[in-house]
Amino acid sequence: MFRTIEDFRTSWDYEAEMTGKLLLNLTDESLGQKVSEDGRTLGFLGWHLAVTLHEMLGLVGLAIDAPAPETPCPTSAAEIARVYGIGGKSVGEEVSKNWTAETLLIEDDMYGETWSRGMTLFYLILHQTHHRGQMTVLMRQAGLRVPGIYGPAKEEWAAFGQEPLP
Repeated sequence: MFRTIEDFRTSWDYEAEMTGKLLLNLTDESLGQKVSEDGRTLGFLGWHLAVTLHEMLGLVGLAIDAPAPETPCPTSAAEIARVYGIGGKSVGEEVSKNWTAETLLIEDDMYGETWSRGMTLFYLILHQTHHRGQMTVLMRQAGLRVPGIYGPAKEEWAAFGQEPLP
């Protein structure tokens, strides 16, 4: 749970940057990649991250510059990345502009549970991290480069003059 806006912004700015980095490695051809016939596609997951910004934070009164959840997924990877970039920036700006440390303690009904707003921000990041993990598997299946987020990815070890871990 976040207790200060500054702590949230430090985490969010990094996490949004890393999600943007991941999305920029998608291609239009890769958007249909899925692990099974009834699984979610790579494009769906990327778009889900973009629209969740509007949906989740709209439930707690923030007007995030991101599409509503029912907005159809674009067929362009660049468009998904562009829209997420705008929304990710909007999250940081709107929280900083409209909330205080005291606001983070307010409790709201969220998906049938009661969450403090500080917890909502924490869950927003966890939700995004969860789906980024799913996306990296699909990206590897699609033959795409996976960027390092919390350390070097397999492909990045060579830049350090080291062999990747097995």
